[in-house]
Amino acid sequence: MLHAELLEQARGIGERIVSLRRSIHREPELGLHTPKTRDKVRAALAHLPLEWAEGPSTTGLVATLMGGAGEGRCVLLRGDMDALPMIEETGLDFASEIPGAMHACGHDTHTAMLAGAAELLCARADRIRGEVRFMFQPGEEGHHGARFMLDDGLLGGKDRPLPDAAFALHIMPNSPHGLVAGRAGALMASADQFEITIKGAGGHASMPHDAADPIPVACEIVTAIQSMVTRRFNAADAVVVTVAKIDAGTTFNVIPDSAFLKGTIRTLSSGHRAKVAELLTRLVQGIAEAHGMTADIAIEEGFPVTVCDPRAVDLGEAVVRDLSGPDGFMRLDAPVMGAEDFSYVLEKMPGAMFFLGVAHEGVDWRSCCSIHSTRMVVDETVLPLGTAVLAGCAERFLESGFGQEK
Repeated sequence: MLHAELLEQARGIGERIVSLRRSIHREPELGLHTPKTRDKVRAALAHLPLEWAEGPSTTGLVATLMGGAGEGRCVLLRGDMDALPMIEETGLDFASEIPGAMHACGHDTHTAMLAGAAELLCARADRIRGEVRFMFQPGEEGHHGARFMLDDGLLGGKDRPLPDAAFALHIMPNSPHGLVAGRAGALMASADQFEITIKGAGGHASMPHDAADPIPVACEIVTAIQSMVTRRFNAADAVVVTVAKIDAGTTFNVIPDSAFLKGTIRTLSSGHRAKVAELLTRLVQGIAEAHGMTADIAIEEGFPVTVCDPRAVDLGEAVVRDLSGPDGFMRLDAPVMGAEDFSYVLEKMPGAMFFLGVAHEGVDWRSCCSIHSTRMVVDETVLPLGTAVLAGCAERFLESGFGQEK
């Protein structure tokens, strides 16, 4: 059973959790290679009885704890390490010292909480039956870091089996202080990118009849996309297609030869994901052809849908209620249309991701800046709870799997 002192022990190492978080926050790194962050993690956990593994594709780390109570199940806990290419405007004493890079999605906290969970579980290793793998992952922000680590065999699948379950946390700075939230099934959307090039024929802006103007065609495509979404897809199974960039022309009196559109596709099922790609291609090419032009469309697949196993969500809810009481966990009514590359992990093994509210206690959390804001801040007093939740999910799963036995 989950030991009642777990949260108290997490609070006991709270200063170390916060210190690691701030150190990572000062020196954010982007993409698949985060060597400074990797080295900080290894240094912080060097005193623990962990076996370390790295792969050739990234600076990702997997630290393995072998329980002292014998063989058993294997559970994976994951934290991501990379930052975003954006400036920081928080004014914090430990704000980013790297121009154009900021931990605005909370990956610094995820890494620090995971390191804290490693501390807690190593301290209890003699009573653990089985194995815990701690996944410190770079390249979550669109770089497919989890997929690379899976392909490198760091999580298992080559010389050893994959874990039996996986758990992760994601902070939400505009969610109530200390509230953990989750849901069974689709938690977050798939995320694909599209690029469209409409090819016309340039000319003088005063004589459009002597040209083939791609700009009205681009505008027609934008509006037609929205009609496609609302008329071809069931509103109860959400689809979002957003044109986020339009680029055409050079000056006020020249019709350009081409127009360029770029955007994102978000869906909650593989069926809708494929259908959007098919219909969008047909729509774009059909509208262009109707105006005597041609259009090229390229769709780049991003992260798949993040799907949480109902048993893992039940387990996480039980852990949180043990730690925080009956009001500590909330079931979400609907998925979030953002995306997560933890989805790659959950395609390979059952598990769940949970959201952790880190708004400052006593403030109106609805007014707090969200993730990906240049002014996003975190109440660090919540981090020990996140550490205890991760450690508690691992401990409970190793003890009883997804069963109901206590």
